[in-house]
Amino acid sequence: MTAALHGLLVIDKPGGVTSRDVVDRVQPWFPPRTRIGHTGTLDPLATGVLVLCVGAATRLTEYVQRMEKVYEIRIRLGARSDTDDADGVVAMESQMGEPPDRSAIERYLQGFLGETEQVPPVYSAARVAGRRAYDLARRGREVDLKPRKVTIYAIDVLSYAYPSLGLGVRCGKGTYMRSLARDLGEQLGCGAYVAALRRIRIGPFNVTNALSLEIDRTIACTRLLPLEAAVAELPRLVLSAGELARLRQGQPVTATDVPGNLKPGQESAVFDEAQRLAAIAKIGGQGRLTSVKVLNC
Repeated sequence: MTAALHGLLVIDKPGGVTSRDVVDRVQPWFPPRTRIGHTGTLDPLATGVLVLCVGAATRLTEYVQRMEKVYEIRIRLGARSDTDDADGVVAMESQMGEPPDRSAIERYLQGFLGETEQVPPVYSAARVAGRRAYDLARRGREVDLKPRKVTIYAIDVLSYAYPSLGLGVRCGKGTYMRSLARDLGEQLGCGAYVAALRRIRIGPFNVTNALSLEIDRTIACTRLLPLEAAVAELPRLVLSAGELARLRQGQPVTATDVPGNLKPGQESAVFDEAQRLAAIAKIGGQGRLTSVKVLNC
């Protein structure tokens, strides 16, 4: 019997395929019935870092999703798209004055920094009454998406020669680059959509170390990152075998060595004495731990 494999696989997603397509392409690399999932959709037009969770790592996708993301985005000004990117139906702006200058663009971009509210694109995986927005939009149904809180930490103008604008964006979970382009175009009064998009980094996962879908399957299996890579941003705790046994049975455990900077309610990655990830636990008062997820692999 083939041994089960568990871990993270960082793929450099090519353009023209969905994130689900990437999962399907990778599935045959692993033993039958191996669970594989991605940690956040990249649009077909987009390329770059797509982190896949394999085996037991599929229970840790939320921790990768929370990680900071970095994009390089090329925006086309002076036009609009029904999908807010180049894959949609594009309409050129018919009544437009002088192209915006760089200083105006930089000024408007400042308004997107920090925690703001953003309406997802109509053609997106956001849910409306339990349905995917893109399913409703493709059926010609009206889509009413509510604003969501997102956080953008930095936006840098990388290049500008009208109508092409290049940006570098560092942001948090759930931020849509298509919405950023659309909203910037509206504020400038000229319309805008995403012409090209590349995700450079998610947390510690960088595109320079990502794997091509053309890689040999035997090599791909050797490039699996360990489970703990998914929780690299959580504080670490090491428990004894006895403490871990009680935690796994759902009993609260008082850890003997809890870092002083941990606050009640905060999650921690729990390791055994051999430094293997064993569980995710929540910190309570007086260092008491309760299990959130237990990993058995």
